Amino acid sequence: MFPSRARPLPRWVGSIAAGILIATAFAPAAAQDAAPGANPIIRDKFTADPAPMVDGDRLYLYVGHDEAQRDEMFNMKEWLVYSTTDMRHWTDHGPIMNVSDFKWAKKDAWASQTIRKNGRYWFYAAVEHDNTHPGKAIAVAVSDTPTGPFKDAKGSALITNQMTPKGPHSWEDIDPTVFTDDDGTTWIAWGNRQAYIAKLNPNMIELDGPIREITPPHFEEGPWLHKRGKLYYLTYASLDRATHRDERVSYATATSLDGPWTYRGELTGSGKYSFTIHPGIAQFKGQWYIFLHNAALTIGDLNGAIGRRAVTVERLDYNPDGTMKPVIQTDAGVTAP
Repeated sequence: MFPSRARPLPRWVGSIAAGILIATAFAPAAAQDAAPGANPIIRDKFTADPAPMVDGDRLYLYVGHDEAQRDEMFNMKEWLVYSTTDMRHWTDHGPIMNVSDFKWAKKDAWASQTIRKNGRYWFYAAVEHDNTHPGKAIAVAVSDTPTGPFKDAKGSALITNQMTPKGPHSWEDIDPTVFTDDDGTTWIAWGNRQAYIAKLNPNMIELDGPIREITPPHFEEGPWLHKRGKLYYLTYASLDRATHRDERVSYATATSLDGPWTYRGELTGSGKYSFTIHPGIAQFKGQWYIFLHNAALTIGDLNGAIGRRAVTVERLDYNPDGTMKPVIQTDAGVTAP
């Protein structure tokens, strides 16, 4: 998600937000008559932090709902899910949860991911904990169907800020990514500025072992775990603060989730008009895809902005050595030849 959504905000966030708001004031509106599947793929709502999940012949896409008004920074209260069978036409299944469904959380329906295991669907999401455990936390919910209803599976946070005391700020425990390995072990990774990884207990609502730090170069937030062949991939929103104003996407690879992780460089640049970016990767019907977000959508009199983003998707291809080919973000997306 974004490192500045907790209070107090660093000074540099204000300048970034102001710059984005000025830039997007003159951003062209996204064409409402674009070809089905063109970017952004969802055009009637502002959406962010895409997390794909393939289940049978359908790809489900879990997103946060950006509801920021005017110069508001972030306003996110619920998570939505869409699905497709052809990567061009998307079915809106509506909200699956509200942050208030976690009784111990007080706000901020931030980045999430859902996976299927043991015939059920497990939803992991970042929220703001109430004052009993101040700071960001990771929640877990469960459903018998990919479109919900989801309910709090634990009744308390899976991960709290107090469990990762190294971080210099209260929002380091965000952006969970979950991945089940070939041996059936499920892992969870997350973080902001520091990247963490841990095994999940088979019950999916407890950690099974210690939390380890695996921070790759320029790691900012938004990690995503996936595997292709014998290689594991850690893809993430990166920020070289010495040279870059906006987040980009970088990645690292390893032959084991225990590491070591080898930094592979940038995968794609910043999202148009957006400080944040958030990768989600899936293979669907033989083709790999990477989901991202930008701030290029206009809805009514609201232009895209730091808290009004739009989900996009591009094809993802690999080199013979397993590295990923650079991704160029386009308006055409999967509709391009």
